[in-house]
Amino acid sequence: MVFAELSGEHVKDTIQKLELRIATRFPASGLSRIAADLGRLAGAAEGDIEQLRKPLWWARVGAALGILGMLAVAVGLIMIAVAGSLEMGGLSEFLQGIEAAANEVILLAIGVFFMVSIETRVKRRRALKALYRVRSLIHVVDMHQLTKDPEFFITPDMTTATSPERTLTRFEMVRYLDYCSELYSLGSKVAALYLQHMNDAVVLEAVNDIESLATSLSQKVWQKIMILDAGMDIAAQGGVRAA
Repeated sequence: MVFAELSGEHVKDTIQKLELRIATRFPASGLSRIAADLGRLAGAAEGDIEQLRKPLWWARVGAALGILGMLAVAVGLIMIAVAGSLEMGGLSEFLQGIEAAANEVILLAIGVFFMVSIETRVKRRRALKALYRVRSLIHVVDMHQLTKDPEFFITPDMTTATSPERTLTRFEMVRYLDYCSELYSLGSKVAALYLQHMNDAVVLEAVNDIESLATSLSQKVWQKIMILDAGMDIAAQGGVRAA
């Protein structure tokens, strides 16, 4: 099922190509450095996922020993019951033994549950730490596109002394916003890499949250692009009429 799952190598290559495109169009821009950071996160994800796929043997061995301990206690009780006497004294001792064994079984069961769950918790913590970095980077991309206001091209005379400096042409702004949209999408793909080999509800919720955030921010970016495209159409129609 080669084509049924995301490839971390292909995601990283796509990010590197996007970084090159951004650096070519906007040399030494902050957006190209963000793309480079996302590429590093994608590269780190490959190593993280390889580690997450490996079992924690010490936890599994501990769980197996706990299960063996419970079996040993159960077998011991059966042997005592078979060899013991049904006299009152023997029955009393047997019941006391059952109570003590039950306490041991409870403690062993708690230990087994801890060992079984610790692997999931350790892997979950590692995945969530990486996902928080991806989420933070998506917000950084959003900070870069906040000042890219298409209204500037429609009403350029409405700027104030505190308005951000506008150095991009209409075409360049469209390309800039398009690159931001691609970074949102690729960020969500990096997050999805962690989910492919983890069956964990907490990680699934975190990845879904990142994907929802990326989709929402991408929609806002495309609204700006649509405004810019509409402005270009109006300008073109005005030029035709003037001619």
